[in-house]
Amino acid sequence: MAWGIGDVPQPGSRPAARPLLYLDIDGVLNPLAPTAPGGFVEHRADVLTFRVSSAHGDWLKELAEHYDLVWATTWERLANEHLGPLLGLPDLPVVEFSAYRRRRGDPRFPIMQLFETRKWAPILRHADGRPFAWIDDVIPSRIRRQAWPYRGILLVPVDPGAGLTRRHVDRLLSWPRAVSAARRR
Repeated sequence: MAWGIGDVPQPGSRPAARPLLYLDIDGVLNPLAPTAPGGFVEHRADVLTFRVSSAHGDWLKELAEHYDLVWATTWERLANEHLGPLLGLPDLPVVEFSAYRRRRGDPRFPIMQLFETRKWAPILRHADGRPFAWIDDVIPSRIRRQAWPYRGILLVPVDPGAGLTRRHVDRLLSWPRAVSAARRR
């Protein structure tokens, strides 16, 4: 086993039929200012107000043919309860951020960056060496630098105003083939 970031197994070092795709919601599937607001329907659930696009549901189903989808959002289990059904998705695994406690060997960051980097260690631990892509509107440059040397990671930053676009989906669809080809060499 090759060790990667901290004492977490190197992303892409564990064989997997398909890579994981970690999905954020706010700023990705629930954009702040969508360019085509008519394509979104506003919903309310408890204290949450969010927009949903049927195109996002179609794109996620397309991505699910190549990835194992996982919620990586502060919504945590509420993603399956409120958003998944509206997008036509089955219940997906969830990375638990609120219950995560820092572990020895987690990637280290300056204290001032702990809030914006809080998802990184739980995602790395959840992936446990499997290749993965992560789509989020907050992927700090420090995380991008840590991920850069690993072919088993694809980070896809999204403009929180526009959210997920077809360009992001096409980029994600091209990556699993590239990872598989590199593994065969």
